Amino acid sequence: MSPLSNLAVRDIETVIHPYTNLAAHRETGPLTIERGEGVRVYDANGKAYIEGLAGLWCTSLGYGNEELVEAAAEQMRKLPYGHIFSGKSHDPGIALAEKLKEMAPFAVSKVFFANSGSEANDTQIKLAWYMNNALGRPQKKKIIARQRGYHGVTIASASLTGLPANHADFDLPIANIVHTSCPHYYRFGQDGESEEDFATRMASDLEELIVREGPETVAAFIAEPVMGAGGVIVPPKTYFAKIQAVLQKYDVRLIGDEVICGFGRTGEMFGAQTFGMSPNTMSVAKALSSAYLPISAMMIDEDMYQAMLDESRKIGTFGHGYTYSAHPVAAAVALKTLEIYERDNILGGVKARAPQFQRRLHALADHPLVGQTRGVGLIGALEIVADKNSKAQFDPKKGVAAKVAKFCEDDGLILRAAFADSVAVCPPLIINEADTDEIFDILGRALDKAEAWVSAEGLRGA
Repeated sequence: MSPLSNLAVRDIETVIHPYTNLAAHRETGPLTIERGEGVRVYDANGKAYIEGLAGLWCTSLGYGNEELVEAAAEQMRKLPYGHIFSGKSHDPGIALAEKLKEMAPFAVSKVFFANSGSEANDTQIKLAWYMNNALGRPQKKKIIARQRGYHGVTIASASLTGLPANHADFDLPIANIVHTSCPHYYRFGQDGESEEDFATRMASDLEELIVREGPETVAAFIAEPVMGAGGVIVPPKTYFAKIQAVLQKYDVRLIGDEVICGFGRTGEMFGAQTFGMSPNTMSVAKALSSAYLPISAMMIDEDMYQAMLDESRKIGTFGHGYTYSAHPVAAAVALKTLEIYERDNILGGVKARAPQFQRRLHALADHPLVGQTRGVGLIGALEIVADKNSKAQFDPKKGVAAKVAKFCEDDGLILRAAFADSVAVCPPLIINEADTDEIFDILGRALDKAEAWVSAEGLRGA
């Protein structure tokens, strides 16, 4: 191993990296990214990489978009900071809330702004509790999430997240958060069970959980249209229709987590439209500003707003909010981002590119290491397996998917190993035909290298 650069040593001695083996990082150091342009980023040595996960599922318009840079600069010159506490306001925040209400796939009454998807989903929990207190239902507080779902990393939103590493030794989940089955048909479908039958079983599992907990105690169910960090799990056919029938039966509200899927990723403006979801409230972030500045939003219906009004009258204030809620610079950049989506028909571009993306993705299904390929729009994943017929997985500690991602990185493509040995692909929405082909050319070569490594290491056993 080559000696670490001065920059790498400085990083190791100063920075705590999320989702990183901190001990291993002290030996390997960081990949330090210096600049970005279009769908590519460049490291400190000038090497180019296609950013195949759009950063963290978020840089939808790619890097170096001068319109977004100018929107930020213009707003900084005019009003670099303004809060919305105590009845204060500013035009960018108002205009962004208006635009989100106009775009939303359900009837939105009001918009609450935060800084990240984690904070938006944390607020979802607080407002579900707040609403039911206002309605005189103090026991109706439980939120149901799903195993392998991802909803953030605050104490409350990490409790919603259904991934073991987000709970282990953090003393999570907290009370009033429960989890139902993961709708991953490939991994959890039974022999001879169709997708529709599997969806029926998932809805039955949810209903049994609600009945067991007591419907009078269950406030809401939260779901990503496509489960991102859990492995890019696309819902089975009829899933959300059957889930929503159960929720309606027991007066349980639906929270749509569109932090990854929102703003075109699935081929519609929102994943709710792709999969027929009818949420009562919705969280958005990431592509809201193409990740150029931190901002998120929680959109609520009129029923929740009326309950919030009642509590505000009773208490004398709405005791929630962030210093940077509706930060004017972030809001201005988000407004420009939404303008570009519409003006440049980014959604049309996704629809045009998706067939090629999905065709190249699914062509990898024949590879010896690939158990399943899955995706929709411009998001997808392949699941790494030790045996295609039995679907047996490698020992997770061997990190085979992470090895595939490392081989991609060596070849100029940044991807990410997701949960359960899946490799996720989620490029900027502006990606063109040639770069899409390059992604999958590199990924194919990486799979071949990983297969050779697996054989050399004897990871399949005798």
